[in-house]
Amino acid sequence: MTAERATGPAGRSTVMHVRCPDRLPEETYRQVLEQMAELSPAVQALPPTAALVELKGALRYHRADAAQLGEMLRVRALSRLGVDLRIGVGPTITIATTASARIRPPGPGEHNGTFRGCNPAFVTATRALEVFWSDGTLEARTEVLGERVRRALTDTARRHRLAAPRGRGLVWGLPLKRPGAARAVCDAAYRAGLLLETAGLRDEVVKLLPPLTVTEGQLERGLSVLDESVAAVVGVRNPAA
Repeated sequence: MTAERATGPAGRSTVMHVRCPDRLPEETYRQVLEQMAELSPAVQALPPTAALVELKGALRYHRADAAQLGEMLRVRALSRLGVDLRIGVGPTITIATTASARIRPPGPGEHNGTFRGCNPAFVTATRALEVFWSDGTLEARTEVLGERVRRALTDTARRHRLAAPRGRGLVWGLPLKRPGAARAVCDAAYRAGLLLETAGLRDEVVKLLPPLTVTEGQLERGLSVLDESVAAVVGVRNPAA
């Protein structure tokens, strides 16, 4: 998305020009227009794949500038519809239209990336939120399992005289004393069938990231493998504690 910014009240960006991908189905185009209407009621359709949005009232209502509203629209269209929009903003229709035209459509393999996101992932994540977070069941279960992880890692740290683990929910880190020790633990765990990650500037933290849908049996097995892997690397310092 490109945003044309100008200094001074006369150059304030209040117009948004939106370009949809070519050959967009008519129903999807209608849904994109609905996403625009959530930002501003002043939407002018330019079929088959473009639209103008007047933002004067929306800027005050959302307490955001035109570029921020454009990014908000783009993220919503990606996450809800899987549609990547080219959006330009400016003080006039001409400038906004020119800005959107400057944005090159993504080429092969350019529709995803670490910070850009991946369209299937957006759609999958939206569906996961709808299914798993429709009530408090998963949240309550995550808290229970997270407490189980905290107790297990705390026990491992105590027996090996390591620093206390830190984390929340099912995301936890177990710090080790020696640089690179976390990599050795992860390698040992991998050989036993458990995938772990390292963290820290010197690979000194073992990072635990089980899925929220992990079963109790899988979690217990993973914690057991982790404990055994830590013992194999750092040794059992205080087994009687």
